[in-house]
Amino acid sequence: MGTLPVSDTALQTLVETLIQQEGLPPGYHRTVATTILPLARYIQALHERLGRPVVVGIHGAQGTGKSTLTLFLKQLLDHHFHLRAAAFSLDDLYLTRAERQTLADTVHPLLLTRGVPGTHDVALGLRLMDALVSAKPGQTTSIPSFDKARDDRAPDDQWPVFEGPAQVILFEGWCVAARPEPDADLARPVNALEAEEDADGAWRRYVNDCLKGPYRELFERLDTLVMLKAPSLACVREWRTLQEHKLAEKVGSAPESGNDAAGAPPSRIMSDQAVARFIMHYQRTTEHCLRDLPDRADVLIEVAPDHSLSEPRFRPPPATE
Repeated sequence: MGTLPVSDTALQTLVETLIQQEGLPPGYHRTVATTILPLARYIQALHERLGRPVVVGIHGAQGTGKSTLTLFLKQLLDHHFHLRAAAFSLDDLYLTRAERQTLADTVHPLLLTRGVPGTHDVALGLRLMDALVSAKPGQTTSIPSFDKARDDRAPDDQWPVFEGPAQVILFEGWCVAARPEPDADLARPVNALEAEEDADGAWRRYVNDCLKGPYRELFERLDTLVMLKAPSLACVREWRTLQEHKLAEKVGSAPESGNDAAGAPPSRIMSDQAVARFIMHYQRTTEHCLRDLPDRADVLIEVAPDHSLSEPRFRPPPATE
């Protein structure tokens, strides 16, 4: 069994409990010590410097470990740094399947598939951030939840609840802080999906226009940006396939044949072939972020092919006048 190289017994116990709860290897203690604790201290210092609630954006391509990092950060901030932290994912802001079906019918068929900018309820995310920071003591805020196995938003009565005002909001997602591409770059398809199913570029122009508009307002709420940088799109594809296998085990369902128009089987658990097609929806924005975000991120964490995390690289805070 690994140990966290700090003397705080309560912290040791908290980390050990989380590692066991998440089924992580004992070596994750070192990841906590060298990557997550320094990041938590950075967030604490940011909160002290700004003197108000802070919104922390956590960007990472599919499979980079955003959810695990966010979970550990929230628990450390809550219980070790005594900062009330709320957390939610961009994924939990997906439009309902019915809403995406309407987009597919009226804008482009590819918008039935969740994922790209344009398939989220951005207004819901903005209202959620406002509610979390303006809540009074004892007041509750429901945080949206999306059921990926059903490919639809979970019923409202199943949403988790956060009580009182948040001092830190952890907002994680695969395209958090993404910027639009130059319009000229949209002309060339990046994969077979774009070439065959978006030959006129209408879908990718719609996605790019969403990044210019509604998503820009959402991402401008960030006080700081953390990037988990994947080594390549090939790794992302491999990791996302593994995620789907784990999801199938979790819901007790195996991939089935008979994919629907979105590339997902009736059970909404995807086969490996469907995952490969699914990733094509994300490819353009993922590759653009891998080029654009490393120099913009306030905190850069490299993710190795084996999922291990580097020590954070912190960009110096802006000079105060």
